[in-house]
Amino acid sequence: MKFTFIDIRSARLELERAFDQLSRPMQPQPVFACSTADMPPAADFPDSVLRNTTLNILAVSDGANWRRQDTGATI
Repeated sequence: MKFTFIDIRSARLELERAFDQLSRPMQPQPVFACSTADMPPAADFPDSVLRNTTLNILAVSDGANWRRQDTGATI
């Protein structure tokens, strides 16, 4: 398959638009949701947010632990 300059430019513009939407969303975005038992290691996701469906709260990784956003306690 042979690509033309226009095909490549069009694909590049589409990728740029998609990246812009991810980096600067114009509307609320879904948050990753999982149960307490299925939470990934906090160390693998520093400064990330998830919704704990078991506790029905948001949690933020401090790089070592997942911290509840209602009390600040570790999960």
